[in-house]
Amino acid sequence: TAMSSRGPICYVVDPANPERFIIQAAVRQLIEGKLLAYPTETLYGLGADPRQSAALGRLLRAKGRSAGRGVPLVAGSREQIEAHVGRLPMLGHRLADSFWPGPLTLVIPAYPTLSGLLLGGRNTVAVRVPSHPVARGLADELGHPITSTSANRSGSSAARTMTEVVDALGPELGIVLDGGVTEGGEPSTIVDVQSSMPVLLREGKVPWDRVLQSLS
Repeated sequence: TAMSSRGPICYVVDPANPERFIIQAAVRQLIEGKLLAYPTETLYGLGADPRQSAALGRLLRAKGRSAGRGVPLVAGSREQIEAHVGRLPMLGHRLADSFWPGPLTLVIPAYPTLSGLLLGGRNTVAVRVPSHPVARGLADELGHPITSTSANRSGSSAARTMTEVVDALGPELGIVLDGGVTEGGEPSTIVDVQSSMPVLLREGKVPWDRVLQSLS
């Protein structure tokens, strides 16, 4: 069902098997440059089409986030990542074999075509293939990875429900996909895989010792 009095259009979506017409409606909003809140396997994410600088600027303003931090992405598949955002190094492929789809974000060299707003002034991009059907379905339908920064104001607690998302960001959002309460807990673990050894940037849902064990 879609609801909107003022503020974003809200769809209640089946988190395990999202309705195709809802995913398509959400992707139309992304293509129009609007912001989208959607469930992932950890928290609610804030989606924008990263090919659109205006949409990325809107996302940074909505979060109250500086442009120097970079914005992570979720993708429909490994192939989509390599087609559009960057090549996975050998170490990235090994970790993807073990942990994707799932809450492990890999930092890889970015293609030079990506927006500076997305990269935060660096030449790397943070990306993962999520296990949540809504998050993966959106990237599949768009044909390109989408942003997946947490759907909250910078510095405030992350949102696990649609109510928390709308309270934090409502006026900024074009559409919200309400998949119920997300699992919460830690956000994704972030690992830099540019060299032959992994570098832990943020410990999260996937314990660091599991990452290391997968490589032994």
